[in-house]
Amino acid sequence: MPLILIVEDEVDMVRGLRFNLEARDYDVIVAEDGEKGCELALTQHVDLVLLDLMLPKRDGYEVCKVIRKAKPDLPIVMLTARAQENEVVLGLKLGADDYVTKPFGVAELVARIEAALRRARAADESLGGVEFGDVTIDFERHTASKGGEPLALTPKEFEILRYFVKNRGEVVTRDSLLEAAWGYTSYPNSRTVDAHIVKLRQKIEDDPHNPRYLLTVHGRGYEFIG
Repeated sequence: MPLILIVEDEVDMVRGLRFNLEARDYDVIVAEDGEKGCELALTQHVDLVLLDLMLPKRDGYEVCKVIRKAKPDLPIVMLTARAQENEVVLGLKLGADDYVTKPFGVAELVARIEAALRRARAADESLGGVEFGDVTIDFERHTASKGGEPLALTPKEFEILRYFVKNRGEVVTRDSLLEAAWGYTSYPNSRTVDAHIVKLRQKIEDDPHNPRYLLTVHGRGYEFIG
């Protein structure tokens, strides 16, 4: 089931949200302040964030910016006690997908969560394929070719390439790749990623020792250029 991160410091609000979401078979984790919210959003395999604006340590606006920079596709629904238009507009400009104003009904909140999750799934599924150089990848059919010849990629290699393509031109860390392709919420050995990158380069690069598409960014991770 989807994992929802609640970033909220009001104990009663958290208790009510957790009860109603878990009753609908959502998994829930909670952060009581903005700093912990950033940490959990970036290290856990979260499907959606319920984000209060008024938080200790880091306010919701800053948390939204941090999440959106690191995970541009992660749905964020703001929880605000104020209905002032300028606050809502600012939150949406910073990358929030939707908002609800306290007090709100559970049915309305769940409907907005479900809508945000549907949009995220649709956006993810819309990545049907990609071409770069003489390589063609079809993510829907799990087929690939290079120079017109079939290319044998493992399911894990398809997932790694999908994540690279979704983050084209951005530096991707080993931890984020482990989370995306393996679903890890802790990272036992980032060398797992390095080994898969080596194999991928052998398959898609003309010269694996001087890669053109999967580049190493020393001290940071990898970048896909294609």
